[in-house]
Amino acid sequence: MIPFLSLKDINQQHAEELKKVTNEVIDSGWYLFGERLATFEKNLAEFIGSEHAIGVANGLDALRLILKAYIELNVMQAGDEIIVPANTYIASALAISDNQLKPVFVEPDPNTFNIDINKIEAAITAKTKAIMMVHLYGQACWSEKLSDIANKHNLKIIEDNAQAIGAEWKGRKTGALGDAAGFSFYPGKNMGALADAGAVTTNDEELANMVRTLGNYGSTKKYVHDYKGLNSRLNEMQAAILDVKLKYIDQENQKRREVANGYLTGINNSKIKLPKITTKSALTAFNHVWHLFVVRVANREQFQQYMTDNGIQTLIHYPISLHKQKAYSEFKHLSFPISEEIQQEIVSLPISPVLEMEDVKVISKVINSF
Repeated sequence: MIPFLSLKDINQQHAEELKKVTNEVIDSGWYLFGERLATFEKNLAEFIGSEHAIGVANGLDALRLILKAYIELNVMQAGDEIIVPANTYIASALAISDNQLKPVFVEPDPNTFNIDINKIEAAITAKTKAIMMVHLYGQACWSEKLSDIANKHNLKIIEDNAQAIGAEWKGRKTGALGDAAGFSFYPGKNMGALADAGAVTTNDEELANMVRTLGNYGSTKKYVHDYKGLNSRLNEMQAAILDVKLKYIDQENQKRREVANGYLTGINNSKIKLPKITTKSALTAFNHVWHLFVVRVANREQFQQYMTDNGIQTLIHYPISLHKQKAYSEFKHLSFPISEEIQQEIVSLPISPVLEMEDVKVISKVINSF
């Protein structure tokens, strides 16, 4: 069986370094707010090209804290609206609704799966305060038009960069394009910790300080709490692990591009819709880091069973549109036909920096015979 993803193999690449730094953390006797966190935050900010990076407990908290900070800074208030893709993982919307803000869903571009920037302005109302851009599956979603819309309507742009660390738009990395960005370092991400972990990046010092304070129980001084905060901290162990992995992220993203390029050039079956990229070759498309390689197939169940029968594991990310989720039943009357069609057809093929190119050829050959 060719697995969809082998985290053991991914971490085995760096096993000696990871064991060394984790032992150093254990021996240090210091497990929160120490040198490892400070070093990782500095290195992450430098890598992304932002003034500030704040480690937090997970990717959902990263987005929650950005919005919560904007509320405490009187940029937003309960009942305000945040535009978000209709086609995304639920965390994007949960961060909004958890802060008593309202998600306003906008359809994706069927070619890229990312939010259709041309449809954003029509969704803006007097209550709109921000646009949450999700760089879905690892592809940067940005344009001059987006910046113009945000400036025209005085909106913040928040990046959900959970799937796209290292991706670029015109030489600038995602996570440094908008006003603030949330990162996830869930183990299965391109740069995964060995547990849940996340971060916020921004050039806004006031926002950075507020995020840091809110993530520490709303406190800047022990037992003195100026805000009703959260407990959302990146511990020393995960910071040390992530600092090791940060050194290799560009290299591993390039390996993902090689896998993607193998699929794009090797799969030739009219029943399979391949993802679209903006350049001729995935190898040179630095706007995409291929967290996932997602194809569309009309008869998905049959295709997945066929792949399983041929020893290839596939997954679906994500099978139910947000407005169709029970958690968001208040939106069940809405219709987003593009999102709904996409989510009936999407299938994720195996992709990782440790997937052998010979396996990519095998997978492509099997798909071509479907």
